[in-house]
Amino acid sequence: MYSLTEKNNKAFISGEIVTQAEFSHEVYGEGFYEMNVLVKRLSGQGDVLPVTVSERLIADKDLKVGVTINALGQFRSYNKLVDGKSKLMLTVFVRELIEDCTVKNPNSIVLSGYICKPPVYRTTPFNREIADILIAVNRSYNKSDYIPCIAWGRNARFAKNLCVGEKIAISGRIQSREYTKKISDDLVKTLTAFEVSVSKLTALSSSEDFDLDAEFEQDSIYFYKQDEDFAEKLYSD
Repeated sequence: MYSLTEKNNKAFISGEIVTQAEFSHEVYGEGFYEMNVLVKRLSGQGDVLPVTVSERLIADKDLKVGVTINALGQFRSYNKLVDGKSKLMLTVFVRELIEDCTVKNPNSIVLSGYICKPPVYRTTPFNREIADILIAVNRSYNKSDYIPCIAWGRNARFAKNLCVGEKIAISGRIQSREYTKKISDDLVKTLTAFEVSVSKLTALSSSEDFDLDAEFEQDSIYFYKQDEDFAEKLYSD
């Protein structure tokens, strides 16, 4: 059930549908729909994540608002024209809907890819260390997904020394984060960013024991790592 063709990008979420499924696009005659899913954390807070699912997977299911889904897939990116500018969009692309499973961790992801640009290292006003990382994750047909990640503490210290082009592997969770952007002198807009909050990180050139399949198997359903809500509370743009 958990063996995907592309093993370098595996995500599992379990949560409540909070928006109606809306038609997104069609590829080779197959329609795809988008919806938002609320994934709860241990703290009771939640991440509202964009989800894309094929009509083939939902044809015999009543996926209305309020229904809980367990989705196995990938975290993907694509470019969308917004206000005349190309914007990087992110979505959980569903490969399989699972009806019967014991969910201990409703939000997990494992990725391996290449550093796209120098990591940005900084500290919060509370002296917590942060590093922003952008990685390119290859997939079929010569495509790549560009996934923003955020690391904390010793992972941030490790990440700040990574070089562009270096191959890394991470495990963690997908999170949503609201932030404000100044549009003009009298207009401030609230936007939502999506990223991977890193719980484990390694450079593949220096480690041979980061088994992507094993990481995902234990972390996605059968094992719940310590929640990192303190990170969001201390996050500073």
